[in-house]
Amino acid sequence: MSVKIKKHIDAEVERAEKLAAEGDLASAFRHLERAHVLGQAITFEHARVHWLMLKIGWRRKDFREIFGQIFRIAGASTKTPFGIYPTGNTGGANVSPFKPMPVPEDLHLILKQAKEV
Repeated sequence: MSVKIKKHIDAEVERAEKLAAEGDLASAFRHLERAHVLGQAITFEHARVHWLMLKIGWRRKDFREIFGQIFRIAGASTKTPFGIYPTGNTGGANVSPFKPMPVPEDLHLILKQAKEV
């Protein structure tokens, strides 16, 4: 599954990095949230997206986001390998790190296709 979905995660991350470089941190963060939903079952990708969210929080000087992402990086690194993560959660400090959330339809289709053999 991870090989099939990586290109979609990378596309969201690339969009986020482009927008962040242009100074549009809010839009960049939204793309990282989408990357988070796609990559949260893959330990490396899950932790990587939280790291990128931390960097946005740092640029915004948003201490809630900074500390929230530090907590989430630890959780992603230690819980994801055991399949412990809240499906659909967008990953920002504005939501509980334990709350499952609905998966947007377009991302649901990507995830479904990635699981098919």
